[in-house]
Amino acid sequence: MPNSFHHADHAFGELRPLEREGLAIFSRRNMLKAGLAGIGALSVPELLRLRADAAQQGRSIGNKSVILLWMTGGPSHIDTWDPKPHRPFMNRGPFSPISTAMPGTIICEHLPKQAAMLDKFTLIRSVDPKKSSHQPNQVIQTGHRDAAPRVNPKGDRYPAIASICAKFRGANHPSMPPYVAFMKHRSHVAWGGYLGREFDPFIGNKAAILPELDLLGKPLNRTTGADVFRLPLGLDVDRLQNRRSLMTDLDRIRSGLDQNGSMDALDQYGQQAFDMMLGRRAQQAFDLSREPENSRQRYGDHLWCQQTLLARRLVEAGVSFVTLDLSYHTASGTWDNHGIPGGVYGGISKGLKPLLPTFDHLLTTLVTDLEERGLLDDVLIIGMGEFGRTPNMGTQKSLDGRNHWPVVMSMCLAGGGLRHGQVIGASDNIGGTISQRPVTPGDLAATIYRHMGVPLDATYLDDRGRPRFIVQENGQPLPELF
Repeated sequence: MPNSFHHADHAFGELRPLEREGLAIFSRRNMLKAGLAGIGALSVPELLRLRADAAQQGRSIGNKSVILLWMTGGPSHIDTWDPKPHRPFMNRGPFSPISTAMPGTIICEHLPKQAAMLDKFTLIRSVDPKKSSHQPNQVIQTGHRDAAPRVNPKGDRYPAIASICAKFRGANHPSMPPYVAFMKHRSHVAWGGYLGREFDPFIGNKAAILPELDLLGKPLNRTTGADVFRLPLGLDVDRLQNRRSLMTDLDRIRSGLDQNGSMDALDQYGQQAFDMMLGRRAQQAFDLSREPENSRQRYGDHLWCQQTLLARRLVEAGVSFVTLDLSYHTASGTWDNHGIPGGVYGGISKGLKPLLPTFDHLLTTLVTDLEERGLLDDVLIIGMGEFGRTPNMGTQKSLDGRNHWPVVMSMCLAGGGLRHGQVIGASDNIGGTISQRPVTPGDLAATIYRHMGVPLDATYLDDRGRPRFIVQENGQPLPELF
């Protein structure tokens, strides 16, 4: 795995505050590093500035957001959203289909809640996941075919769609991070890449108290701690205020020499970033104890369900992109249902079947909750993994497992103010290839950017200073949805 996966797992490592560069008033970077390191490196002035720039340029960014339910490992399309009930058992699998709220559309019997409200969803049965793999899971999450570190030495440099949204749009509230991820392993999500580590996700696991599960999903009867909001030993609010005052004094010295006034602007964003660290908004959003008991019971005690509730709380508080890594396992992911004898993933019956009721519940509860709160038109919900699985079962000496299949996959969408109650595309009669309306990773990225108000012709610079377009393969927003 490339060394880049081992950088500091917070969004502000790019500042590198521990490097010895000294303090020189002619170096604005040094001034920033000294000041920001002094308040614990939990600052986002650059993100705040970028958001203000977007507003100044007249781009309407509203309160749109995305919740990505990432089914880590690659769920079987045939055994979820694209059943083949008339095929032989080795192809169709062990599950039966059920009718849905969309006449003529069937899905897996273990998704009954989604079936009952499928008119609020869009199913895409023709996603082309070519070149997508896992560990790391980046092609689909970046919208870029070359984001495959296993075969491309620079594959990890392509920024996440969420990171692009963070750069060109920012959060919906200045006291909240724009991109939050709850992850089981860092190879399960995409990062800032060429954009810089300041556009990496804020890791929500470190900010919330959540139940801990083992690699098979069994409770460990303990919880994580909200460590990120705990000040280091010996560092209290008064000392932070003193450091902030020192930082302000230093900025004033430097601003006297600054010819373009950028340090004056930085004062504004630095203050907002400081308020984010000491303010209560982010801490309260991550604190599930503040959620009414009936709401917590509605979502349930399962880790994934509590993370989903947190996702709703976070977008409500101003986060613009939340990714949930739905996996127990730190390796390739719990949805990697090979069914290899002696393995940890299980096949379709023993591996996939136990996951579907939990996913069905968290997905439909989230949609219903957002709708009741009047937020569903602003929040785009996406459920998908990195690829589909083989048409026939029994791979790798298993009885009912399915191998990786980066040829065709299915996914679902809800909310976002889009047109739902439809199926886009189709696979062939065995679920082996795309037969109608191919949808590329570039199309998915463009669809998300359109929802989020990110210009589709935007570019960023790579490590050689060359501009790269954020949308690849001539990707276009899916017209069926708009």
